[in-house]
Amino acid sequence: MSSKTNQDPKAAVAIQKRSRVPGVMITQYVESLPAGKSTPDFTRKPMAATTQEGKKIFFKAVVSGEPAPAVTWGRNKGEVDDPEKYKTRYDGRAQEHILEIVNVKPDQADTYKCFATNEFGMAVCTAALNVIGGGLKKKAKEAPQDFRKMLKKTVVVTRKKQLPPKKEGEIDPKLLELLISAPKKDYERICFDFGVSDFRWLLKRLNQLKKERNDEQAKVVEQLDNVKQIEVKSNGRAEFGFDMSLHDPNSAINLYKDGTMVPYGDDENSKHSLKTSGKKYVFSIKDPQPEDAGFYQVDVEEANVLSTDFRVPAVEFVAKIKDVTASESEDAIFQCVLSTPLKRITWSKQESSLEHGDKYEITVSEDNLIHTLTVKNSNKEDIGAYYAIAGIQSSCASLKVEADLNDKRHKDTQRGNQDGLNKLALEQQAQQQKDDLEAARRAGGDGDGSGDGSGGQTDGDNGDDGGDGTNKNLLTEGDDDENKGNDGDDKEKKQGRAGPLAPDTVADRGAQFICGLSDTVANIAQRTELSCKLSSEATEGRWYKNGKLLTNEDGVTIIKDGACHRLVIDCCKKDDAAVYCFEADGRKSEATLNIQDPPIIDEDALGKFSKAVVIKAGENAEWKMPFSGGAPMTIQWYKDDDELLPALNVKIETSANESKLRLVKCQRTDGGEVKIKIKNEFGTTEAISKLNVLDKPTPPQGPLDVTESAVTSVEFQWKPPKHSGGCPVTSYTIERQQVGRNKWTDLGEIPGSILSYKDSDVNPGRRYCYRIRAKNAEGVSDHLQTGDIAAGVLRYPGSPAPPQVVSALKDCINLAWCPPCDTGGTTIVGYNLEKNKKGTNYWSLVNPQGPITDTKYAVTDVFEGAAYEFRVSAINLSGAGDPSNPCDTVIARDPMKPPGKVRDLKLTSSNYSSFSLAWTKPKEIKGVEDEAQGYYVEIRPIENIEWSRCNANPVTLTSYTVLGLKAMACYWVRAIATNYGGDGEPQGFDTYVIAMPPPVRPKFKDRNMKNFVVVRSGNTVCLNVNFEASPLPHVLWLKDGTPVPRHVTITNSDKGSLMLITTSERSDSGIYTITVKNIVGQESINVEIRVTDDPKPPGPVELDQNIPGTVTLSWMSSPDETRDDRLHYMVSKRDSFRCTWRTVADNLFNNKFTVVNILPGREYYFRVFAKNDMGLSPPSEAPVFGTMKQKGKFQVDRPETKPLDFQSQPSFLVPLKARTAPQGYESHMSCAVRGDPAPRVTWYHNNISLSTNTNYHIRNVCGVCSLLILTVGPKDYGEYKVVIENKLGTADSLMTLIVRE
Repeated sequence: MSSKTNQDPKAAVAIQKRSRVPGVMITQYVESLPAGKSTPDFTRKPMAATTQEGKKIFFKAVVSGEPAPAVTWGRNKGEVDDPEKYKTRYDGRAQEHILEIVNVKPDQADTYKCFATNEFGMAVCTAALNVIGGGLKKKAKEAPQDFRKMLKKTVVVTRKKQLPPKKEGEIDPKLLELLISAPKKDYERICFDFGVSDFRWLLKRLNQLKKERNDEQAKVVEQLDNVKQIEVKSNGRAEFGFDMSLHDPNSAINLYKDGTMVPYGDDENSKHSLKTSGKKYVFSIKDPQPEDAGFYQVDVEEANVLSTDFRVPAVEFVAKIKDVTASESEDAIFQCVLSTPLKRITWSKQESSLEHGDKYEITVSEDNLIHTLTVKNSNKEDIGAYYAIAGIQSSCASLKVEADLNDKRHKDTQRGNQDGLNKLALEQQAQQQKDDLEAARRAGGDGDGSGDGSGGQTDGDNGDDGGDGTNKNLLTEGDDDENKGNDGDDKEKKQGRAGPLAPDTVADRGAQFICGLSDTVANIAQRTELSCKLSSEATEGRWYKNGKLLTNEDGVTIIKDGACHRLVIDCCKKDDAAVYCFEADGRKSEATLNIQDPPIIDEDALGKFSKAVVIKAGENAEWKMPFSGGAPMTIQWYKDDDELLPALNVKIETSANESKLRLVKCQRTDGGEVKIKIKNEFGTTEAISKLNVLDKPTPPQGPLDVTESAVTSVEFQWKPPKHSGGCPVTSYTIERQQVGRNKWTDLGEIPGSILSYKDSDVNPGRRYCYRIRAKNAEGVSDHLQTGDIAAGVLRYPGSPAPPQVVSALKDCINLAWCPPCDTGGTTIVGYNLEKNKKGTNYWSLVNPQGPITDTKYAVTDVFEGAAYEFRVSAINLSGAGDPSNPCDTVIARDPMKPPGKVRDLKLTSSNYSSFSLAWTKPKEIKGVEDEAQGYYVEIRPIENIEWSRCNANPVTLTSYTVLGLKAMACYWVRAIATNYGGDGEPQGFDTYVIAMPPPVRPKFKDRNMKNFVVVRSGNTVCLNVNFEASPLPHVLWLKDGTPVPRHVTITNSDKGSLMLITTSERSDSGIYTITVKNIVGQESINVEIRVTDDPKPPGPVELDQNIPGTVTLSWMSSPDETRDDRLHYMVSKRDSFRCTWRTVADNLFNNKFTVVNILPGREYYFRVFAKNDMGLSPPSEAPVFGTMKQKGKFQVDRPETKPLDFQSQPSFLVPLKARTAPQGYESHMSCAVRGDPAPRVTWYHNNISLSTNTNYHIRNVCGVCSLLILTVGPKDYGEYKVVIENKLGTADSLMTLIVRE
């Protein structure tokens, strides 16, 4: 380690301190820190790094401390003083201390230390460097022994944190990692690969994980998009990549496979390589093999940016795709057959993958063996090579598009190839099933060659493979030579898997199973059948049960229907459960028949159980249910979906074939649905019954609704009982009691279907109470009692809604209205309709002949052209209620025609929030377009499709101003004329209108604006520039040609711009340029701002006389001269003859000046000032300068002076004056006195001194004596006197204070 990192030997103490940054150790050298000082610390410490050999690496640190600490670097195993390997520098802009390792070697993998030291302490932190060897391919000319030496070097291989293993019943963590990196369009495909069919429930958790991942990536990555999962390309390489922009181009990019870091190079010949082009990053795996399969991840520093799963299925092409020749506008079809079912493969054309869409149709057969690519409407652009990629295997074929082909021959060839592929896929599926059965047989130790699977084809001989022969006759119909060349290798592979085959010349391979037997489940006593289908109708077969031959005498029916063979069992029994086998031409198909015995209920017993049980309250109810089925049985009884358990009133008895339920002493609430559920391992059955408990009904339900309360009758209604008691309510009994009496009177019974009663035998003004009881066959319910109901009270109906005008003619107006909500408790018997002629206050009745019984009426008593209002009032048994509000004014005239379009629509003015329109009224065409009575204006933002009306009511003027617009927004505008006949056609502009004033070139409005501003340092700089421009301009501020600093605040508006510097500094001085630019033009103006302060005085002044009559002054420069280029000097002079200072020189930019006209015999005083835009500095005084002159003594005779005596007797300049003061208020009295020496002042009230009385406020200021009484009372009435006296005499002044009540 470098010696520079040792502790300061002068340090008296070593106090260890903790830093806020983890991993930083601070040592303090002094016991207490001085004020304003601090020990070093790390604001940001260096980060650990992992890089490849030969790369460049940076360690960066940001430190703090006062005074500023010095930063040094070291390492545990060696020095960092070699300038060819290590470079240190300081970035002043980012305030970072940087250690750069130019060409990383494996021996430089170490722990590096960073030291920050000042006179008060030291801070140290560490960062580890890991080096991965073999990242780049070595040169071929390197000697073998050197390469071996490199292999011996120690290389640090890091591992990424492993994903947690998949737990039972949980989502595979790999799935979430893949979904985070994948685009949304790939979600369904990725979930399908992991067996997840519905991923919508994952989206909430996935969005949260994505947000966390984006936060991690934002630390090192500016932008990440176009992420592509791993895919085998047509060139044989597996590629995955993304587009990425990094904050730091030197950030480490690491590749991991299953958590282990994988070295990569930039050479395509490397096993793993990275190719970059601008923002595009592409990783590739050369010649991928099965061992390359795994979970790949790409990290930038510590942030993951991509996860992809590379799977290599064990699959081969049984039939590869072939060259296709198609005519233009015809579909071209590529097909292939795989050896193992795959849900999808990759189709590509040259280097680009193909997706299912309008141009390409990608389909897969049901067995996932045949994959098809259809190029729709092929044309010349589709010519080229196409690839089918399955795992790491690929097949290539070309597409040719010609103008015309023999369509019939071409279609026959395609049909023949399709049939051959279907047969080949069928044989491949059969072969796979055979291989699975053989593997299962070997695992179970069965070597007799008999088949034991369902739906598979197995054989017992060694000479026939059951459907897998040569491919020659399957795929060469019409194209034998071509198929020989393309499929020879595949045929050999298949023969190697299938064993010995018949010679290619053998065409008859015997009958094959097109559809084998399937496992079947049947219930006892049910009919079931087993069936299979052969490829030949002439082939006979035999049925076996557990290896025993079956015939029709064994209780089964054997049926042969062409190529279909069926075995029928009419009534299944338990001993029918067995393994059944069908054999034909040495081939077998087996299936298992399982017999179940679910619970069964006899139909007669079910019919009896389903009948409702009707009992009276207090009686017992009983149900019995016999059943049959396989044991053990579970019996459960339910009532209204609640399970019944044995209790005092619930008795349950269950035997092997019967269950009983008895409910003891049932009540009305026990009625409902009763259900029995019988369950065993084979199934569940249920039966439902009803329980109806007869009882008297519950009371009728309230609340009671009084429908009529007239002078002579009362009518009310109620609701039926909640429980009718199991039988219908036959009648209701009504009783009445007059309030205040104890007697109830029976009013009789009414039928049960009627839920209202009208009592016509009431006395006006009386109040009554009623009881209602429900009655059924089981008895009478308790009563429902009403509240007090008043009879004979006048209740008028409420006001109806205003009547609506249905139509208006010159001699008739049709009206309609709705009944009032409040009827007053009685029936509405009619309505009164009134009219009012507009301009009068008189309402006349329209229907004097009697009430109107309907809710509509035609008023014929009108005059043409007159305007009317109408109102309506409702009438009940108590009389007419209040009238409604008047309807809208209607004019008696025939309907009008809508007006035409407005004319000459134009825009008169506009600004950022409004614009004004004007137009000419439309022409009137008799019988076609009538006169316009008003206008509407509508606008529509350009991005919307709906119009919005600006004025709710039509305007009568031919102009309108639209308000509340969005600045610079675009609007479509139109005007619509309207009258009583409706709206006319809209008239709009041909183009949209922009919410902005008329275009105006930017110009500045302040003609007298200063172009030079001086500001004292620390004060606020506020520069307000007013301009005029339309549309809104773009405002740009520059300082000395560059953008203004961040601490400068710019506030723009539509009329000006404000530049604000809150606390100015000298560095803010400069030329500020504001540029205002819009689509019309631009304008700029410059303002020089000088931030300065009062100058400091110049240095000492020296005097030198070289020439008689002159003196030369020289001085040291002011300290501000280097910071202020406008600073200059001023020299002033004063001599002993004149006492005033006079400026002899100004605007001096040098440090020397010669003063002339120096007279002998006088003393001269000189001052030198530093001067800038803020003013003058304190002066620098020069020594007194003077020359002696010999002359006679001058003497002045001064006359004698006599002393003056200013003493005088005291007297009043202003005496006291009489005052009258109201009681309770304050009173103020004063006088002015004089005298030398100053007289003594004393106040008296009724000859009593007030000097010690605190109720009076006495003052004497410069001879003005005053007395203040805060609150005047009766006791303050009387004579007040002021006495003044000195050694020369005495004087007084009197006044009387009158107190007024």
